[in-house]
Amino acid sequence: MSDADQPEPVPRATLLVFDGDCAFCTTWVNRLADWLPAFPESVPWQWADLDALGLSHDEVTRYVWFVTDHRQFAGHLAVSALLRAQPRLGLRLLGWLLATPPYSWAAAVGYHYVAKYRHRLPGGTPACQMPAPK
Repeated sequence: MSDADQPEPVPRATLLVFDGDCAFCTTWVNRLADWLPAFPESVPWQWADLDALGLSHDEVTRYVWFVTDHRQFAGHLAVSALLRAQPRLGLRLLGWLLATPPYSWAAAVGYHYVAKYRHRLPGGTPACQMPAPK
């Protein structure tokens, strides 16, 4: 395999922003950090400089974010970007599927329901509940 065929590692400037008050979210970030060969720095949004990241309070309470120097990915596309940054071909392919219709449509619906009901999922607590719509 030549150097051109080698996948690029997760860039150091990459950041995964999640809800640190949500036990379900924290559990899954920790599991993914253990399972994935390349994992970016992760930070609860409560500790992040949202202005510097270009994110709003509303955005970070509704979605997980995969932030790079040039792009921001939310929700299922954040998961897709995280998987596409992995050195293993199977994980990268899964990441591409999550971003490609019709799979992306199902992933978006699935992410919406997991986010909405995360407080009822195993490991979830009342603190995981999404804020009420304004």
